Parts: sequence; structure tokens; C-alpha cells
Amino acid sequence: MTRIFDMNSPDDRARGLGAAAAALGEDRLVAVPTETVYGLAADAFSPTAVAAVFAAKGRPNFNPLIVHCPSVAAVGDVAVMGETAERLAEAFWPGPLTLVLERAPVSRIAPAATAGLATVAVRVPAEPVCRDLLGLYGKPLVAPSANVSGHVSATTAAHVVADLGDAVAVVLDAGPSALGIESTIVEVSDDAARILRHGALTRAAIEDALGRPLQAAPDKDTAIVAPGMTASHYAPRAALRLDATSVEDGEALLQFGGQAVANADGAVAVIDLSPSGDLDEAATRLFAALRDLDAVADRIAVVPIPATGAGEAINDRLRRAAAPRY
Repeated sequence: MTRIFDMNSPDDRARGLGAAAAALGEDRLVAVPTETVYGLAADAFSPTAVAAVFAAKGRPNFNPLIVHCPSVAAVGDVAVMGETAERLAEAFWPGPLTLVLERAPVSRIAPAATAGLATVAVRVPAEPVCRDLLGLYGKPLVAPSANVSGHVSATTAAHVVADLGDAVAVVLDAGPSALGIESTIVEVSDDAARILRHGALTRAAIEDALGRPLQAAPDKDTAIVAPGMTASHYAPRAALRLDATSVEDGEALLQFGGQAVANADGAVAVIDLSPSGDLDEAATRLFAALRDLDAVADRIAVVPIPATGAGEAINDRLRRAAAPRY
């Protein structure tokens, strides 16, 4: 049976962290808040625990996991940090940045966590509950999004329970995720850097920290070396129709900035990601809105959303959510 602890209650927080650490030590799974989305955490050194993550999510074994570390110093135990990686770490860790780096020559990370690759995806999260758990447990944690593989990511504890139920031993409920969209993933190789997945940290911020442009993103046929690179991902049950300027019969409407949309009054339901047109607010609300509309409609019309700043990540998620499902 899943145990849920309110992390905003001092008593529950202490008991919850203790229960979570104990569960991790027994190779069980814990749902932990991060500043991006809720993660399904397991001991990154335990092949049994990592296998349980793949099984609970129904995740294909070729899709690697992100390893969460308590500090930049701890990253050195699992990955090789070059000059570019160190510059990005100094600028953005702890925070919503994942780096894909060469694995350390001697590493205890379970092989399945890296999908057999010579690289490992790592980040140092900022969310206080997550950091406290990492500190208490004392070992890195894998923590992919706490939802069924390919489904809309979980941004509340209720989303976790709805998707995974009793597969999770402990849920640490810290309320809605602050950022609501996954970390940005950057591959660093020979001090060259490129974005593999757009996320909560913008391209502009990363390029400003590096003082140079990022290399071109990989095309859709590139081999998967990081989470979130599959063509179909982040998908609700409902079919999405992107760049909609009208609502068709039976559709719900995902709005942004109160755009003029023909037949909007005929929508099954309407959610505006940000009536004021704030892309950061829209990113925070995206996954919860998709889940809410999915509950009432089989088809969702999505208005055009600017592809600048946080809009790059929003459009990336929407394209993958709308892609053909196999």
C-alpha cells in the first residue's frame, strides 16, 4: 500500500523522509518532488531497484534514466566533468539542467540506468525535499518522471498515484511542481554542447552562460542517448490537433493568451495556459492542463504557441504528444 506524506507539515516531512530513505534501502520506489516534475526515485546503484523503475513505468530498456546527485562534487563519482560541464554546473546547479557526460571510469551506477551507453545523464536538483532525501539517503537516485512511460508527466502527487498506484511505496507530496516541465538536457562531448531535450532552462540562458551558441539539436532519427527523445512522448489519451484556429465538434480547447478561436464556445472544455500570454506560466501549467482536458474529451485543439523562451520546450512537448503512437 502506498504511503503519502505531506511535506508541508513539519512532522510529516520528517517521517516521510525517513520512510522514503528506508524504502529506497529496500529497493522499493519513492515518488519525490523536484522543481521540474515528480520523479520516480530508486537507488541508482541497485540493479534490482533500477529494474523496478522500468517495470513500474513500462519504460523501454533502451531509454536511459537521469541520475540525481546531491552536489556537484558527487557528480564526479559517476561522470567525467570537463571545462564546459563545469561552467554549466557553476551557472545552473542546483537547478533544472541535465548534462549527458562520459561515464566515470569506475562507476557503481547500475548498467540499466544508462541503457548500456558510455554516457550518463546527471543533474543536481534544487527542490528542497528532493535535496533532503538525497542527503539523507547518501547515494545518487535515478528519478524519471513518475508516470506511465509515454504518458503526460506528473506534476502533483495525485498524478503519481493515478498513474502508478501501489507500485510506489512512498509518495512525498510537496504540492504542485514549481516549474511543471522537465529539465533541459544538454550533451557535452569534447567541450562541445548541444541540446538534446528542451526544458525549463532556456537555450538563451545556456548560451549566455557559455558565451557561445549551442550546436544544432539532433534530428529525429538520431539514436536515443537521453530521456525524452522518443518521437511519441508526454501524450494524453486524447488526440491533439496543433496550431488550431477553430474548434471542431467534440474537441476541448487548450488556449494561450486568450487568442481568437472560431467556435470556441462549442468546445467541450477550455483551459488557457496563461491568459496574459506568459510562456513561463504556460510551461508550469501544461501537463496538468493536458491531464484535465484528457479527462473530458477524446480530442484536444491546441492554439499556436510562440516558440521562443519557454515556448521551445512547450512546443517540443506538444509535438511529441501529438505524434503518431505505436
